Amino acid sequence: MKRIDIVIDEEALDDLLELCRAAGVRGYTVIKQAGGLGSRGERRPDDYALEEKNAVVILACEEKQAERIIMSLRPKLKDFGGMCLLSDCQWVIGPAVSY
Repeated sequence: MKRIDIVIDEEALDDLLELCRAAGVRGYTVIKQAGGLGSRGERRPDDYALEEKNAVVILACEEKQAERIIMSLRPKLKDFGGMCLLSDCQWVIGPAVSY
């Protein structure tokens, strides 16, 4: 199994999720209002003066599906900014894997 973690500006979240659906993604988790420090500087969703929020999208799938997802997302991820991580994982518990 592969795990894909994507961190982007929250304003680009709808576009990213549309790309995921077009790539055949059938399940994901979204964490909104994420903060941190990265290439775009510090993101502090609790700062009312400069409210900059990230969103984190996490999904798990079979290796071949991950390759298809990454290939279709890669060109647009550059436009969205942020980062995308691909790692090995093991499905421990939950409904049957749908990929």
